[in-house]
Amino acid sequence: MTAHSQRIESDPVVHRIGPNAILQLIPVLDAAFGPGAADRALAAAGVPRPGPDSGMLPETQVRTLHRWVRETHPQEAPRLLREAGLATGDYILANRIPALAQKVIRALPAFLGARVLASAIAKHSWTFAGSGHFRIVSKRPLSFEIARNPVVAGESSDIPMCHWHAAVFERLFSRLVWPDVAVRETDCCAMGASACRFELLPRGN
Repeated sequence: MTAHSQRIESDPVVHRIGPNAILQLIPVLDAAFGPGAADRALAAAGVPRPGPDSGMLPETQVRTLHRWVRETHPQEAPRLLREAGLATGDYILANRIPALAQKVIRALPAFLGARVLASAIAKHSWTFAGSGHFRIVSKRPLSFEIARNPVVAGESSDIPMCHWHAAVFERLFSRLVWPDVAVRETDCCAMGASACRFELLPRGN
């Protein structure tokens, strides 16, 4: 075995998450705390500012910035991360799900459209789960979980903290399946659970 092959085998795997976990948070921070707030937050957290065309980012960068927001602005963090999650959902709808696919999902009965969308999310879960493991837990009520969610790894809380993930799911399902749906995180890794679990609750359905 050569020294080069030994180095490759010993290199740690870098797990990644889509850049919108940070990119969509930048304008939210600037809107909340004034121009330049996002740059100051990134600098304080030690996270480089991604460019608009950035590829997948190391999950450690996402975790570090989200944790910095939660620890530095504990009262505002749920709203800030929720707004970033909703904006991420908007980006996915505008750029990642073809218009024809969206039309088909909307035309299906809600229970079937929800299953189709959930399956699509599961296929692309590597973009938001990183080293965690995403799975569909149940179909009625529809619920998901992210085992070993890297975005809250190492944190401790008495309440669920995954506002960004919950908001992404909410935006996608509210636009394509149930216009009035709530997403509730019922378990969280930060609370000591093995997985962060999200339950989708369509109102009036």
